[in-house]
Amino acid sequence: MSKTSTEPVRRTLSGPVMGTRWSALFHVPETFGMVALEAALARAVADVDRQMSTWKPDSDLMRLNASAPGTWVPVPAELMLVLEKGVEIGRASGGAFDVGLGDLVNAWGFGPSGKTADGEAIRRRLGKAQSPTHEVLELDRSGGRARKHAPVTLDLSGIAKGFAVDAMAEVVQGFGVASALVALDGELKAMGARPDGAPWIVAVEKPDYDMRAPLGVVALHNAAIATSGDYRHWIEIGEARLSHTMDRLRGGPVTNNVASVSVICPSCMEADAWATALLVLWQGKGLGLARRNGLDALFIVRSGDALSQVPVGEIFEESRAA
Repeated sequence: MSKTSTEPVRRTLSGPVMGTRWSALFHVPETFGMVALEAALARAVADVDRQMSTWKPDSDLMRLNASAPGTWVPVPAELMLVLEKGVEIGRASGGAFDVGLGDLVNAWGFGPSGKTADGEAIRRRLGKAQSPTHEVLELDRSGGRARKHAPVTLDLSGIAKGFAVDAMAEVVQGFGVASALVALDGELKAMGARPDGAPWIVAVEKPDYDMRAPLGVVALHNAAIATSGDYRHWIEIGEARLSHTMDRLRGGPVTNNVASVSVICPSCMEADAWATALLVLWQGKGLGLARRNGLDALFIVRSGDALSQVPVGEIFEESRAA
């Protein structure tokens, strides 16, 4: 028997943004208008890119970066929300997550300045702790403005993609779609359940330098997951591979043995930022911080060529037991 036009069918949409792709998977009646939803999703992620990219010299973030310390700069509401959350999680993590490490990112060749590391800039900063950005960035939400109290280059690469996923989820909900999975470069948000009532099943990626493969799966229902790792963007110096994630206290890339951290939160923006913070902190403070904040997190740790899993929270502990 063929499906009627009112029964839900599986649909997918995707498009390019931020040097990667966004995607949406959902179930809607066969007669559902896809063109308008596709345009709205593309516009939502493009707006995030236009406001928060460090690769666009005219973005709102780069206008703030170009301003002199002490100068108030108007910022749009979406950028303000991301800066506020970045400052909040920066403070809660003791500065492990920091939105002001753009100069370090550039110095090591991971930013818009070019793919070649700047040896002189690295020597000036390596081994020197930087003041946490939450102490030098002032946000005036009611006035829609921000100002720096010290020279700092903001970089939202550890939180903006998560926010874009949340923005996509809002768009989909605005079109009356209750069951969907939206994603951007591996950051995902599950809305509702699948049509059969089961949760969405998503893969946790194996932290492999050479290929993409799943390490395991986890069930999501009205929740988001984000992963930070050492295996997608890195440089080789001698025999060492150094990831794009910067450690504010070290003045350079993270050097611990954590291959990746996946975090589940209600919002993808929060999951994105917390995954970075926990990757930086690891055993010294990361496990305890995750537990104190009630986070569901999965640490993947390298020991030579071997990988081991350290789950925190019911979701990952149950998933591992299964």
